[in-house]
Amino acid sequence: MCMKYLYPLILIAGMRGFFISDYLEMGDKGMPINIPKNLPAGEILRNEKIFVMEEDRALSQDIRPLNILVLNLMPEKEKAELQLLRLLGNTPLQTNVTFLNTATYESKNVSKSHLELFYKTFDKIKHRRFDGMVITGAPVERMEFEEVNYWKELTEILDWAKVNVTSIIYICWAAQAALYYHFGIGKFELPKKCSGIYAHTITDLTNDLVRGFNDEFVAPHSRYTSVSIEEIEQHPDLKLLSYSEEVGPFIIQSKDNKHIMITGHLEYDATTLAEEYERDIKKGLPVDIPENYFPDNDPTKQPKNYWRAHAHLLFYNWLNYYVYQETPYDWHYVEDAIDFEI
Repeated sequence: MCMKYLYPLILIAGMRGFFISDYLEMGDKGMPINIPKNLPAGEILRNEKIFVMEEDRALSQDIRPLNILVLNLMPEKEKAELQLLRLLGNTPLQTNVTFLNTATYESKNVSKSHLELFYKTFDKIKHRRFDGMVITGAPVERMEFEEVNYWKELTEILDWAKVNVTSIIYICWAAQAALYYHFGIGKFELPKKCSGIYAHTITDLTNDLVRGFNDEFVAPHSRYTSVSIEEIEQHPDLKLLSYSEEVGPFIIQSKDNKHIMITGHLEYDATTLAEEYERDIKKGLPVDIPENYFPDNDPTKQPKNYWRAHAHLLFYNWLNYYVYQETPYDWHYVEDAIDFEI
């Protein structure tokens, strides 16, 4: 392996970002997480019996951590934070997580103080290198890419990441943006919103990213646009790892393993699609009940999460095979400066 052995992790949220770190001498308590008192996700994490370690103790460990950057483009940032932290925390690797937001657009669904306290902008981190990166979806898919007001900033981040990040996961709209910007594959609008839980097939069960997956598994989708499965299959630099007969491509990987595009939302909670459905109904949008989701197709009944295990497994495999095992131990991080001019 390229990096020093890492102990089972904990999640630590410092005042300027979240850090996942190792735990020792915790007995059978499990993986602890330490967060600041004013972090909105704190109460939920404590209710999930996630234990903690002080940041100074974690930083004193003689362990080279993974550094993961999360560009959170979701409007409800705090929900997305919690969903991703659960997945990034389910691994025996010490990991530091930094949250990034756009400077050219400020979210209207989260307080300015939350962004100032827990997020950084690109100009504050572009001198660094990161072992891995996650870019979330965004509710802008019906716009042309160039019409999105932070598109120029995003493309600068994408160019920077090609040099300064080992592997990147793109989710939903971000997956479409990566396919368009890096590989020239455009998106097209669907006749109606794709929303629901759909069955997916694996094309190559020997691929490390889907190691341990079932031959068929389910995952949530929530989007108005899609990409061509034929264009992906014909592209010389891409491989299609998973697809759905109903909703098309799901997991697409570049052949150099740097780019992993996921067109759905494995990170979603059981109730996320229900919350989106209720929001759309209140706005008067012409949306159907999410498919294969509510018991008996009844929106008054509580949906169940049938994709959680595969969500954790995908992030575990990514962190292990494409981040941890691919990043050199002496990869520049934290205070090490990387000259990069936009």
